[in-house]
Amino acid sequence: MAEPLLRIEGLAKHFGGVVASDNITLDVAAGELHAIIGPNGAGKTTLITQLAGELTPDAGRVIFAGEDITRLPTPRRSALGLARSFQITSLFADFTALDNVALAVQAHAGHSFRFWQPARRAAELREPARTALARVGLAARADTLVARLSHGEHRQLELAMALATRPRLLLLDEPMAGLGPEESARMVALLRELKREVTILLIEHDMAAVFALADRISVLVYGRLIASGAPEAIRANAEVRKAYLGEQSIEA
Repeated sequence: MAEPLLRIEGLAKHFGGVVASDNITLDVAAGELHAIIGPNGAGKTTLITQLAGELTPDAGRVIFAGEDITRLPTPRRSALGLARSFQITSLFADFTALDNVALAVQAHAGHSFRFWQPARRAAELREPARTALARVGLAARADTLVARLSHGEHRQLELAMALATRPRLLLLDEPMAGLGPEESARMVALLRELKREVTILLIEHDMAAVFALADRISVLVYGRLIASGAPEAIRANAEVRKAYLGEQSIEA
C-alpha cells in the first residue's frame, strides 16, 4: 500500500482547559479529496492551522510526503507543497486580481514585497498568476480591482492564490462560506475539477457540497475524531448522526 501524502499521528492541542485536538490520527491519500466535518467548536480550524504550521501542537506529529514537518515554519511547508486558503479572505482590495495572485507567486518564491513595484511587471510572476486565474475561471477578471469583485469571486481568487504556489496538498477552510446557491454550485464544480489535479483536505459546513465532493470524510467532535470513512459509511454511522449530522439535512 502506498504511503499517504499526509499522515497525522496523535495530534493534540489544548487552550487552557479546552481540548481543541484530542489525539487525532488520520491519513490523507494522494489524489483524494478528504473532508473534515463537525459542529462549531469541534476543532476543525485548529487542526488545519496546525497542519499549515501557524500553530504548534502540544503533542503528536505531522508527516507530509514522508517528511516530519511538525516543527517546520509555514514558508518551509509551502515550499514542500502545502497551501492553505482561509475561512475569511485576506486580499489587497486596491490591487487587481492578477496583482494579488502575482504576490502569492512572489511570496512563495521567497522574494521581499519591498521590490513589489518593479516586480509586478515581471513575466515570471505574471504568467503563473494568469494560469492560476484561468484555472479558477477568473481569466476575464484579471485586471479588475479586488474591491470590484463579488464575494464569490473573492473565494475563487483566494483559491487561485493557493494554486499559484503549485501545491501538492490544498488545505481549504470553508470555501463555500458566505456564498449564495449559484456561487456555491460554481465552487463545487471548480473543486470537482481541481480534485483531479491536486490532493485536497476540505473543511466545510455545507453537507451537500461535502457529500458531492468527498472521497472520504472524517468527523470531529470536541477535538476528537469519532469516525472516518467513505461518504456512505459516514451517512449511515449512528454516532455521527447523533453527534452532528442529525442537526442538518445530509441528502446529497
